[in-house]
Amino acid sequence: MIREMEYRYTLKDLPANCRPRERLAQYGPQSLSNSELLAILLRTGTPTETVLELANQLLAQPKGLRFLAEASVEELSAYRGIGLAKATQIKAAVELGRRVASVSPEIRPVIKSPQDVSLLVMDDMRFLDREHFRTIALNSKNQVVGIDTISIGSLNSSLVHPRELFRTVISRSAAAIVLVHNHPSGDPSPSREDLEVTRRIVEVGKLLGVEVLDHIIIGDGCFISLKEKGIIS
Repeated sequence: MIREMEYRYTLKDLPANCRPRERLAQYGPQSLSNSELLAILLRTGTPTETVLELANQLLAQPKGLRFLAEASVEELSAYRGIGLAKATQIKAAVELGRRVASVSPEIRPVIKSPQDVSLLVMDDMRFLDREHFRTIALNSKNQVVGIDTISIGSLNSSLVHPRELFRTVISRSAAAIVLVHNHPSGDPSPSREDLEVTRRIVEVGKLLGVEVLDHIIIGDGCFISLKEKGIIS
């Protein structure tokens, strides 16, 4: 008589909505158990254990999750089915979690004056060898929610189309913006083109309900505000 081979199920035999990776993708990581999250990190089990069974064994240690944080790579890799590669993956994930927990809440810069804009971008833009035209998107409290490069031009000019500019601004749900670009010559004096593009962008902003607060031109250690010059009312 031929003895039937014993069949052992794997995670692939489970319905898709029962597999850890698929469940995370569909329902989010919060819906997974500790063993399911660990199984995703481990990826594979052993010839005699599924990856979920392997994860449960590790978490069955007296300290549970704390064991993963305190154990060394050598201690983890000593477990059958873990090895060096999986041990380092576990320690890397634990360390990332620790660093995320230690990050302070984001502090957004607040723009109250042209000087605030200068402090924000001067060091980055004063030595650029091409004109970079950027928008600083602000929320209703004048906090910076994003800085985007709209165009990069030649030595003395950049081409800016309001359509491209406001597409980016609207995607950030900005309440207002500050325009900023640099003059590679180091002289921030506005050109005729600077004044024309500023007026055009201000008018489009009014139609879209996005206020253009100022246009700052960055030179070498100096700047000019078109708001202070009366170009923007």
